[in-house]
Amino acid sequence: MASLADIRARLLQEESKSKGRSGGGGDNAIYPFWNIPEGSTAVLRFLPDGDESNSFFWRERQMIRIEFAGIKGGETNKKVTVTVPCVEMWNETCPVHATIRPWFKDKRMEEIARKYWKKRSYLFQGFVVTSPLQEDTLPENPIRRFAINSSIFNIIKTALMDPEMVELPTDYMQGTDFRLAKTTKGQYADYSTSSWARKERSLNETELGAVAGSGLFNLNDFMPKKPSAEELNAIMEMFEASVDGELYDPNKWSQFYKPAGFSTGSGTTGAVPVGDDIDEDTPVVKPTPVASAPVTAPAAQEQPVATEGKKPSVDDLLSMIRNRKQSA
Repeated sequence: MASLADIRARLLQEESKSKGRSGGGGDNAIYPFWNIPEGSTAVLRFLPDGDESNSFFWRERQMIRIEFAGIKGGETNKKVTVTVPCVEMWNETCPVHATIRPWFKDKRMEEIARKYWKKRSYLFQGFVVTSPLQEDTLPENPIRRFAINSSIFNIIKTALMDPEMVELPTDYMQGTDFRLAKTTKGQYADYSTSSWARKERSLNETELGAVAGSGLFNLNDFMPKKPSAEELNAIMEMFEASVDGELYDPNKWSQFYKPAGFSTGSGTTGAVPVGDDIDEDTPVVKPTPVASAPVTAPAAQEQPVATEGKKPSVDDLLSMIRNRKQSA
């Protein structure tokens, strides 16, 4: 495990790269913090990655959501979303982003470009020290995984860069718990008051026993699989079909990527094969709408030109793109 100084250096390096460029499955190991009651706090204790080559104690995911109006041969008027990995996670050129980046230069296109822009999330592991949430079933292994959105991650990262934090928060003897607090801002959940505990805390005997007995997760095992050339082609086909207003076609794409909960017709439910049906920006099950994390995207352009006194909707912009393609 890297030292706190190493993590700070890597964070600065990653932030520099980001500025230069100008986002595990449905088992109950994932702690659904988005379901905790409003006004409550869950106390978490993060642990190191089981992969010692990882300088951080988290992994970053970058995912693209492709929305369809329905499913061909099924429910044609019920919107579905297919979540796919963005290959920029592997420092490769993403064909979807190569297509939409120029759209940010057109003030009428910015909103639709943001719709397809990658969403970042961060995978951690650790203990749920205290929880206000009553879960139906608890995993046998008390080491849980946490799918953290960008707004919470920024709180975590800011504290790590603070020179007043001396010890690595994942240290077994001198680490620090993280207090994940849920409030509301408007109609959305808000986690901006989350913070690190003021005092260090040693892991207790039960927690140390769990680490020794169960071992740490290798977080990379729960990351999306890098798309093959064939899968990348399917991603681009789905993106283009989505922009064109077409339905999701299971005959073309279900062997690669499926909407969460999609029925294959054999009585089984096909999950997205990238292990991302849990997305903390838009949880599958939530009692309260959760605010989406800010999307990292090119510098914001002007808002789309209003039409008859009203701002064009995403659907209006999609129609405009389709008309452009037809007339081209």
